Amino acid sequence: MTTRHVSTDTYRPPIDTLKEQLRRVGVTTFTAPSYRCGNVGHIVLIRFSDEVPASARTAAIQAFLALRSACVREDKPYIRSIEAGAQSSGEGADRGFEHAFVLHFDSEGDRNYYVGEPVVDDADFYDPRHHAFKQMIGPLLAPQGVLVFDYTDGVGITDSRLD
Repeated sequence: MTTRHVSTDTYRPPIDTLKEQLRRVGVTTFTAPSYRCGNVGHIVLIRFSDEVPASARTAAIQAFLALRSACVREDKPYIRSIEAGAQSSGEGADRGFEHAFVLHFDSEGDRNYYVGEPVVDDADFYDPRHHAFKQMIGPLLAPQGVLVFDYTDGVGITDSRLD
């Protein structure tokens, strides 16, 4: 595990940090498979609108899972894995989210290429399949029906025992 220490003194929204990195290194580097290699997790929680029928929900979930093989660069898939499941916690802290997806990438560059907008706005440097998927699923979601949380394993861990 690679550990990069991040100051926790002041909070800076990740979108601001990512846009600054993009400005500093350029879009080619920012979306390159070799950019900041490590175990990068991308967690997506979704809540469908009440009006969406079960068949459309199932189709959307299947389309999400299909991204694992559909999203390719240099003729090979770059999403290392996708795990998915329905909410099953009894803690009562789910805030109405119904389904979870956890994607893993081998680098922040692969994640940046996958996510694209709103950070990367040049269509030559983000995945058109994921972009189309976001356009398809957006109208099916409830207001505030998506939560996305990304992390790189070891980044932000300041426990001195990890040094």
